[in-house]
Amino acid sequence: MIKMRGSAFLGVILAASLMPVELLAQRRVAVRHRGPRTTVVVHRNHPIRRPLPRTVVVRPARTAVVVGAPLVFLPAVVFAAAVVTLPSRDRLVWEDSETIAKNEDWVDLSFGVDNRGTALMLDLRGSAQLNFAEVTFANGNVQVVDFNDRTHHAGLYTLLDFADGRQVKTVRILARAKTKDAKLTVYMRK
Repeated sequence: MIKMRGSAFLGVILAASLMPVELLAQRRVAVRHRGPRTTVVVHRNHPIRRPLPRTVVVRPARTAVVVGAPLVFLPAVVFAAAVVTLPSRDRLVWEDSETIAKNEDWVDLSFGVDNRGTALMLDLRGSAQLNFAEVTFANGNVQVVDFNDRTHHAGLYTLLDFADGRQVKTVRILARAKTKDAKLTVYMRK
């Protein structure tokens, strides 16, 4: 235990209170891995053939969802990074988010959606390198969105548009933070 006289103790408190908030925030303790590291697992019919990261931290969905049909992988679509605006709250039927830390490296995120809508949007806070997203529909179709391993910056993007209205069961995203941390929020529009 360090002993300080009253004036020295007050000096430390005063110095800390005058410190910019940004410096105090930088002193946070590093985030620990939220799960064990494991090998990336993809279905044998997965349309992306490039080498995937060797190991990832797996974050299971908070909401368990069962897909009652055999999985059929559709040809991958290439992600078009066009920034969009968030619809009003009454036009959103579902949302969920995860924050990943840079020291976690690659993270395999799963979102249990189990809702019907017309589009999925991805809101990114911070910067993240995105590999792919898998959107699994109730009929077993799986649409893979290929991010081509590119780094994307803060913004709201259309992840996948299906104007005819579809029942989405799950969304899976393989990503790693390029800033200290990155928050990924997935929205479903009516």
